[in-house]
Amino acid sequence: MNQPVDQESDHSSNQRRADEIRQNVRDSYAQVAQASNEGNSCGTGSSCCGVSDDDAINTLVSTRLGYSEDDLDNVPEGADMGLGCGNPRAIASIKAGETILDLGSGGGFDCFLAAAETGESGQVIGIDMTPTMISKARGNAEKGKYNHVEFRLGEIEHMPVANDTVDVIISNCVINLSPDKRQVFSEAFRVLKPGGRLAISDVVASTELPDEIRDDLALYSGCMAGASQISELHAILEASGFENINIAPKDESKDFIKDWAPGRGVEDYVLSATIEAVKPGGCCAGNCG
Repeated sequence: MNQPVDQESDHSSNQRRADEIRQNVRDSYAQVAQASNEGNSCGTGSSCCGVSDDDAINTLVSTRLGYSEDDLDNVPEGADMGLGCGNPRAIASIKAGETILDLGSGGGFDCFLAAAETGESGQVIGIDMTPTMISKARGNAEKGKYNHVEFRLGEIEHMPVANDTVDVIISNCVINLSPDKRQVFSEAFRVLKPGGRLAISDVVASTELPDEIRDDLALYSGCMAGASQISELHAILEASGFENINIAPKDESKDFIKDWAPGRGVEDYVLSATIEAVKPGGCCAGNCG
């Protein structure tokens, strides 16, 4: 007779923890945006969730993640804050006229780079749950005259995007921050067109995380404690309906991840990876009359 009560208690506890994580992440990235606006540093320049007041440091961080000097030169000042764990655009194969959705768009860096590839016949949408980031990104879009880029306030677990409208979803070191990754990928599947694809850079766990890492809110907002194991992510993507799933860890990423939390040994447990998958359907070879 007590089982339903116990289940309700567990659900309530899990919900409180999820709310605590989201609020901590929102507060952390609001501080990042505010620090960037004020030209100050927040955390360290090499952190996944910190910015530096030294442009040279931010440039070094971004080039280590796979961006080119041209990428950095071709976006509005302030859009690149040295955030992320890779370059999702490098695997996105974006085409002119496509609709791109960036999950956790921050200051708009990846959105503006994607906009150059879609051209004005396409559309780029950025979602972020931090009002300060949305304001910053919208200001950057206005400075750069990006008329086909827009930024929407919302959570990636509840995307403010219509069904079957997006060609490509990109994201850079953001989905690990969500306490409900199943919901994120379910939403991603919903908004993608048939044949639409995921092109994501994120942090994954190479082994089970110890409690002292998993329970540390600072490491959660720092893109480490919320990492899921590759097998778990693959199962979530498959259950969400995706096909052609490919999760490719990058061992070399441990060189910069160890700088995110010096002395904590996080590089022994997490690393950057690319995550690709396709929503079934769409225009297949031989069926596009």
